[in-house]
Amino acid sequence: MIKNCLFAVALLSLALASGCAKGGNGMGSGITVTVSAPNNISVIYPSQSVTFTATVTGTTNTAVTWSLSGTACTGTPNPCGTIDPTTGVYQAPGTALGPKVTITITATSQADTTVSGTLPVTVQLTVVVTPTAVTVGQGLVQQFTAVAVPDDAPQTFTWGVTCTSGTCGTIQQDSKTSGLAVYTAPSSSASGVQVAATGAPTVSGQAKVTVATSRLASGTYAFQFSGYDISGNPVAAAGSFILATNGTITAGVEDVLTAGVPQQYPIASVSYSPISNNNNLGTLTLGLSGGPTNQYTAVVTSSGIIRMIESDSAGTGSSVMQKSAANTVFNAGAQTFVFGFTGVDSLGKRVGYVGMLPMDGSGHITGGLLDPNDNGTNVCGAQPCNVTGTYSQPDANLPTWWQMTLNSVTAQKFDFFVSAGTAQTKTGPGPLTLYAISTDPIATNPAVSGSMVYQVPMTSPGYNNAAFIGTSVSNLTGTNANVSLTLGTTDGTSSGTGGTGGFTGTFDQNNDGTIVSVTPTKAFAYTYGATGSTNGRYTFQMLGNPNASPVVPPVPFVLYASGANRGFLLDQSSSAVMTGTMDPQPASANYTPSELPGTYAAATTRNSDSSLVPVVENLLLISPGGGVYNVSGTLNPGSQTLTGTYTMTLPGTGTITLTAPTLPAVPTSVIYAIDFDSANSVITDFMMMGTTSGTPSSIIFAQQ
Repeated sequence: MIKNCLFAVALLSLALASGCAKGGNGMGSGITVTVSAPNNISVIYPSQSVTFTATVTGTTNTAVTWSLSGTACTGTPNPCGTIDPTTGVYQAPGTALGPKVTITITATSQADTTVSGTLPVTVQLTVVVTPTAVTVGQGLVQQFTAVAVPDDAPQTFTWGVTCTSGTCGTIQQDSKTSGLAVYTAPSSSASGVQVAATGAPTVSGQAKVTVATSRLASGTYAFQFSGYDISGNPVAAAGSFILATNGTITAGVEDVLTAGVPQQYPIASVSYSPISNNNNLGTLTLGLSGGPTNQYTAVVTSSGIIRMIESDSAGTGSSVMQKSAANTVFNAGAQTFVFGFTGVDSLGKRVGYVGMLPMDGSGHITGGLLDPNDNGTNVCGAQPCNVTGTYSQPDANLPTWWQMTLNSVTAQKFDFFVSAGTAQTKTGPGPLTLYAISTDPIATNPAVSGSMVYQVPMTSPGYNNAAFIGTSVSNLTGTNANVSLTLGTTDGTSSGTGGTGGFTGTFDQNNDGTIVSVTPTKAFAYTYGATGSTNGRYTFQMLGNPNASPVVPPVPFVLYASGANRGFLLDQSSSAVMTGTMDPQPASANYTPSELPGTYAAATTRNSDSSLVPVVENLLLISPGGGVYNVSGTLNPGSQTLTGTYTMTLPGTGTITLTAPTLPAVPTSVIYAIDFDSANSVITDFMMMGTTSGTPSSIIFAQQ
């Protein structure tokens, strides 16, 4: 999706460069011509009328003659449209010319006809429908959004649905906003279902719909949970199960850490029920043999990832569940994983671990590394702990369940469960992820849980500074509701030796209601660098406040990379024990408000304070046109209706301002975009965090 403001800086540079042409006498007339468009638009929709402006310097005669040119601009009538030679009013043709057809708008000085300024534009119109592909349960309803590009094109659509077999279902356009429609799936099977929105004659966007019997299809699943019991004690859980086509559990196990005491239960039952026929919102119930039955309010992404909060009377917390990768993906030869674990020690103090584990495919771990922070103490001293260990599969009937022992300062035992992803190359899809949980009693070792992620191999020289060229978004959570989001760019070079170790950018921090924002106009300038060998261990300077008086110094973090601009973060020395992840922000995205319309499943990630209420949100972002961008949807607990507006700026950050509800949501939040569907030009994932002064917050992850 090509956005008008994306090219603002580039177009200004082109205009200034072209406007500096000199006269033909070899000496130069001193005249310059600069061409500009309203709002710096570079993409024009068919039949649009645009008035260009020429700024002439170096002469009192500021008159120009307008013309247009291009390889496709021949014939009568001119397929590129027309421009008034006197006024600069351009009338685009009635049909789009395509993204590779460039039209050059030229203003020639009448004082010196050898001097001119130019500006390239294109005439395009596309319609994007989101979600682009989604599974819809039989008889359930799914919201779709449409947006026309460029941004100022008419946002008026007509909706339809087709299929190749069976009953297609129905589509109902919203009475107030034609860019929104609700699809109702048939109560029986259907194939080849497509939802389409047409914005102009022959210009439409499509979405692929798979009609299924249930949103919780048969297969193998893995999940992890983090929260608190009714007494405020930390609780963590992780597990896996196999769901048969008839809804029964053929194998399953869940590990639970309650107040640091490990327990394991067979999983007896799992069921999912939609709420009010909503395809994205439901109730998931998980029953344990010999243990409790837990209930969760869940939101479901278009790809089937389930994000949940506990909704029974046993406590509070948040969880994620998704289908596991094929059994052959994990342990298929030597594989290296990096990890991030969080929990508490025997005194109830916060603990964080990050590190790397080389697994040889035969049950052995050698050459591993571990950086701990136990309430501000690094038990390994100045250097990371060395780690060895073993791992094995305890039950062939549940091949996603594994056990391991890690030997460093002490021997620690863990269970881990194979989640989704692949063992991939540098350009592959999502990396293979494992959910891990410690199984020692807290009197022996800290009670921790978290994720292990496949480390993408880097060719020689490996994970040096150059491996981190680009922009990333980091989310951090520390004790006592200390959370932050950072948008940073590293200066690594492609020379193979890395850059100077510069790390620049902006961040927002909510420290138990105290807000610190370092904006683009006062960006931070810190450092980063690879450490030791090229195994993926880095140090980063983050947070602090360079604009305060006196300056608040940054906090040192260690990062273990799972890929370029991606990995697990841990602050090395503070008692806040801030942990989190870094994710790459794609440079190809354009990050404007109309990249965001769609339905998002949003949920709280790990909370660091039992007083914070986890939430799940079925977020709907939509534009009725005219530069208005609205937020609606449902927030739980309480099934509260969301209303508000949102923004998004070119760097990939924006805001959500809610008019209702104010609690447990917060009136204002920042949003940081972290993933982008380049094929459909849609922002698919973002992080959000409350920035209302005096109101603590947690990190919320939203995904289409």
